[in-house]
Amino acid sequence: MFYRENGQFKTSYQADQQIFTIAQDRWAIGLLLAVAFIGVPLMADEYMFRAILIPFIILSMAAIGVNILVGYCGQISLGSGAFMAVGAYMAYNTFVRIDGMPLIVALLTGGFCAMLVGIFFGVPSLRVKGLYLAVATLAAQFFCDWAFARIDWFTNNSSSGSVAVSGLSLLGWKIEQPAEKYLFCLGMTVVIALLAKNLVRGAIGREWMAIRDMDVAASVIGIRPMYAKLSAFAVSSFIVGLAGALWAFVHLGSWEPAAFSIDRSFQLLFMVIIGGMGSIMGSFFGAAFIVILPIALNQLLPAMGELVGVTVSTAMISHAEYMIFGALIVWFLIAEPHGLAKLWSIGKQKLRLWPFPH
Repeated sequence: MFYRENGQFKTSYQADQQIFTIAQDRWAIGLLLAVAFIGVPLMADEYMFRAILIPFIILSMAAIGVNILVGYCGQISLGSGAFMAVGAYMAYNTFVRIDGMPLIVALLTGGFCAMLVGIFFGVPSLRVKGLYLAVATLAAQFFCDWAFARIDWFTNNSSSGSVAVSGLSLLGWKIEQPAEKYLFCLGMTVVIALLAKNLVRGAIGREWMAIRDMDVAASVIGIRPMYAKLSAFAVSSFIVGLAGALWAFVHLGSWEPAAFSIDRSFQLLFMVIIGGMGSIMGSFFGAAFIVILPIALNQLLPAMGELVGVTVSTAMISHAEYMIFGALIVWFLIAEPHGLAKLWSIGKQKLRLWPFPH
C-alpha cells in the first residue's frame, strides 16, 4: 500500500519566506484585520474604545518591544516604564516647542530618544546578565522617575508637574474622536508588528536568539555579543518609547510622571510572560489578558459577592487582582513557560496537516 503525506508544504523559497506560511493563518489574519479596521469602529461604543481597545492596542505595541529584548534576546529588563516615559516626554517637548511639528515626526522623535536612552542603559548587558542586568535596568526606572519629576524643562516649566497635548492631526485628519484615535493607534501597531515580525525572522533576529540560547557559543561562531545585545536594546527601546508617546498623546492626553512608574514596567513584563516569550502574537495575547482581566474582575467579583451575601469593596477587588496575577504568572512559568502563544502554535501545527490533523 502506498502512502502520501497530506498538508501544506513549500516548494519555493518565496513561499517559505512568507510571514504567514499557512493558508488558514493568512485568511484568519486578513479577516481579523478587516474586522479591526472596519467592523470595530462601526460597532464599538465610546467606553469600549477608551477603556479596552485603545489601551490594548498601545500596550500590545509596548509588549512587542519588551518581547524583542526579553523573549528574543534573553536580556531581562525592568526599565520599560522609563523608556515609555522618555518617549512620551521627548515627543511632548518636540511637539510643543517646534511650531508646525507634524504629529508622526514628534512621536518618532520620542521613540528615537528612548532608543538612545535604552542603548545607554543597555551597556551593562555587555558585562552582566540575569538578575544583575535587571537591577541595572531598574536604575533607569528610578533615574527617569526622578528626572521627569524634578527637572522643569521636561514639563515645559509646568507648575503642577503635569503636561497635556491637544489638537492632534495627521495630514489634515483630525484625531479627536475615540474611533479616530483607535484607528490611528491600530495602524501604527500593525506596521510595528509587521516590521518586528520581519526583523526577528532575519539575520539580526537569529543573532538575538543565538545570544539568548547560549551567548558563549554564539560568540564562537562569529556573532558579536555587543552588537546583538545593544541592537536589541535599541529596537526594543524605540518601540517601547513610541508606545509611550502614543499612550500619553492619544490615550491619556494629560499625564504626569506617575503614569510611567515601575508598575508599568512590571505590567509589560507580565504581558510577555503570560502571552509567550519569543512570540509577536504572544504580545497581543498578553496585552489582551492584562487589559481585560481587571475589567472582568470588577464586574464578576461584586456579582459573586452578592450571591453569597458578601460586600466586595474596591480595595478587595484590587488585592484580588494582584493575587490572581501572581498566581497566573507562577502557573504559566511552571505549566506552560511559552505562554498563550504556545496554544496558538499548536493550533497552527494542526492546521498545517488539515484536513487530517493528528
